[in-house]
Amino acid sequence: MAFLMMKLKENALLLIDKMKNLSYLFVFLFLVSCTSNTILKEPEDLIPKDSMRLLIQEMMIASSAKYVKNKNLETKIEYMSLVYDQFKIDSVRFQTSNLYYMSKIDVYQEIFEDAKASLEKQKKVYDDRVTRKDSIRNDSLKKLMDTKKRISIQDSLDVTTKEVKLAI
Repeated sequence: MAFLMMKLKENALLLIDKMKNLSYLFVFLFLVSCTSNTILKEPEDLIPKDSMRLLIQEMMIASSAKYVKNKNLETKIEYMSLVYDQFKIDSVRFQTSNLYYMSKIDVYQEIFEDAKASLEKQKKVYDDRVTRKDSIRNDSLKKLMDTKKRISIQDSLDVTTKEVKLAI
């Protein structure tokens, strides 16, 4: 009887082990079948990669400027149409080119990384310009304050000299 029980336990353990292996196989097959290997056919009016990088860069700026007040103190202005006009394209051409590049994820990622790097470079230039402008402004204020102090010290010295002369 004990022998029979041990044999049943061994069979159950083997069955569980086989079920684990089978479930691993099903999970692997599921993951492999979920990946998309679809690469779309290149559209006739594909936007070149370098133009696409510039376009995406301008679109990032336009989308971030939507909630910033312009010189007329207006917000929530849609600037995308201006970007399309600047590049002389329409939204359909952009969508087809964007879908094509999205199907080639390596190229798409490269386009976005280039656009991001260019934006970061521009930000650094503007930050340096603001820092330099602030530095010049602070230096000018410091010189102005020093000049005022010298004038006030000289005025007080002149007044003291006049008082000493009057006292004599």
